Amino acid sequence: MVSLKKRNAARRAERVIKSMAKAPGVGALPSVSKIARGKSDPFRVLVSTVISLRTKDDVTMEASRRLFALASTPDEMRGLPVRAIEKAIYPAGFYKTKARTLKEISGLLVDRYGGVVPDSVDELLKFKGVGRKTATLVVSLGYGKHAICVDTHVHRVSNRIGLIATKTPGETEVALMDLLAKKYWIGTNELLVSFGQRVCVPISPHCSECPVAPLCARVGVTRSR
Repeated sequence: MVSLKKRNAARRAERVIKSMAKAPGVGALPSVSKIARGKSDPFRVLVSTVISLRTKDDVTMEASRRLFALASTPDEMRGLPVRAIEKAIYPAGFYKTKARTLKEISGLLVDRYGGVVPDSVDELLKFKGVGRKTATLVVSLGYGKHAICVDTHVHRVSNRIGLIATKTPGETEVALMDLLAKKYWIGTNELLVSFGQRVCVPISPHCSECPVAPLCARVGVTRSR
């Protein structure tokens, strides 16, 4: 039986999620989400997520567009020279390393998986250059499976509001999955990333115009606007 405390925490979390969606400027999708919604192809989600690491959304979108114009399947991408991949994804952060990673991943997909991107987080984590954030995005956005992708925004915002109290992204993923109803899992990353970039920014968040303010614990907030 679910305890009263846990039910109340779940209700509060649902109110927070609904209020967050009403915040000014929130709703713009991250680049990988846009790519996934345009064409729900796990390979495109995987590639664009690798490109997106430490890279701005607009750069990720354009870099992904240029690369997919050259190769849209693992077999096509493994056939590209590394230099061609570098040129396509520049100026994404660490573009040279990412180019080698994308070519290697594509080769492994063809040789070991018949050109099909695995649909499990554990299997995806076997690929060099694929971390938990990338794996959960591929599984959720590429395959529509229930998963919560935790990045720096999701970890920071959910702890600042006081939904959870965790120290690592891994702990945050487990805690949010325990707290939130499954219907919110896939959209959690999109919502909290947008909210964290536009309203609940790392330094001096916009608390005066935040609809979540009445529900927020403001953990660690010393200055706000």
